[in-house]
Amino acid sequence: MGSTPAQAEAVETPDVLIVGTGFAGLGMAMKLLDAGHSDFVILEKADGVGGTWRENTYPGCACDVASVMYSYSFAPNRSWSRMYAAQPEILDYIEHVVEARGVGAHIRFNTEATSYEFDEDSDRWTVRTRSGQEYRPRIVVLAHGALHQPNIPDLPGMGRFKGTMFHSAQWDHSVDLTGKRVAVVGTGSSAAQFIPEIAGTAAHVDVFQRNAHWVLPKADRPLKDFERKLFKALPFVQQLYRLTAYWTHEVPVLAFLNPKFVKLLELASRRMLAKQVTDPLLRAQLTPDYKIGCKRILLTNDYYPALQRPDVDLITSPIAEFTKTGLTTADGKSHEADVVILATGFSTDNRCATEHIVGRDGMTIQEAWRDGMTAHLGTTVAGFPNMFMLMGPNSGGGAQSILFVIEAQLHYIVECLRMMRTRRASRLEVRAEVQRAFNSRLHRRLAGSVWNSGGCHSWFLDDKGQNRQSWPGTGTSYWRATRRPDPLAFNLTSNAGKRPLRVVPQPTDSK
Repeated sequence: MGSTPAQAEAVETPDVLIVGTGFAGLGMAMKLLDAGHSDFVILEKADGVGGTWRENTYPGCACDVASVMYSYSFAPNRSWSRMYAAQPEILDYIEHVVEARGVGAHIRFNTEATSYEFDEDSDRWTVRTRSGQEYRPRIVVLAHGALHQPNIPDLPGMGRFKGTMFHSAQWDHSVDLTGKRVAVVGTGSSAAQFIPEIAGTAAHVDVFQRNAHWVLPKADRPLKDFERKLFKALPFVQQLYRLTAYWTHEVPVLAFLNPKFVKLLELASRRMLAKQVTDPLLRAQLTPDYKIGCKRILLTNDYYPALQRPDVDLITSPIAEFTKTGLTTADGKSHEADVVILATGFSTDNRCATEHIVGRDGMTIQEAWRDGMTAHLGTTVAGFPNMFMLMGPNSGGGAQSILFVIEAQLHYIVECLRMMRTRRASRLEVRAEVQRAFNSRLHRRLAGSVWNSGGCHSWFLDDKGQNRQSWPGTGTSYWRATRRPDPLAFNLTSNAGKRPLRVVPQPTDSK
């Protein structure tokens, strides 16, 4: 069916279209502006910026990466109040940077992209939104984020429960927990942050643990006034803080890649457990049976103390089913609850599983990823020209700040666009054989890592046991790999007669 005249007039043709206004999407916009590109649009399905830091508002929500590393290197915040910032302060920082950098004018709020189709005649994408708006960008940058679809478990009898139930990433602030019996399903990083906050307000909290997590202390404290003044007067001082935080997160990755070296981290975690938990039975329940790093390590100082409160119980027997008034466990015990909070993480196996993305020759992203998510350097996918991903498959930073990885990708994408412009290419697509070879090397390196061989099943692994999240190296190695795109890794073509461009290796392009 053809477009009506009114619809045709509504079509926008930006050079670049970015989807998402979390740290990744906004960072892409800022780096485009820095590179002299202003012809771009950002689509955001919500009514405000911030991504995960807009959506996650549970009590105690905070970052487990030091503030100085969890902020753009090109837009440092000189006024952090703590070493590890809480959600409201991070969201405030994001909103401030958007205003200061003039990105707001490019954002279309309450605009959800529902389909992406590549037009091989024009080398442009057709992107449609839920409201019927159509965009025809040359380049699409998907900045959905890896952790934005709450994982809702399918447990027996969930529909029978008559109380209130919500996911921690969709916290229902209209529910007053005062005097209520609360059941928390899950003990990951979100649960470790909000359980100490609700304990003491709720009448009783039952914490249902499937697997114990390794815990390390969080070096959090308020930043002193003189430190913030130093940051403003002598910016290199804050840069020293940033470098310290960087290497603090970087060094453990070397151990995760060589699991025989994780013993030191395990000793530190066991020491913390022994120091904070005196009851030997509870201590045994909280001791993991897999290697540290296999699952995300919890950084917290108050989780163990919260579990030892008289009004908090740790339940390790598996959940058998929900009832109208609570839950029963495999040991036959009943646990009454007024409120159930699902702290069950996010769906990460295939973040584009429900997306309508059609690339070259009519191939859908589901067909391309039928055997699992795969990409080249986490940014480009064979069969999908002129499309870039931020935080795509296997670009996770292990223990490193995700913003460091994102900034490496932003630089790489800008360099790819520069390469297209220099070579007068209208289409850029990573070669399938290059992507296959890259992923073959990548998965060989991951095979011996703690994420793959540590004895647990985590969100790093898909349902086939393949690691589709982790980068098989340090943040520094990823930074090096994304400094300059290799033109020989891509098919570069011009839509002027669809002629392939002759690519001659040049010294400046070699690695």
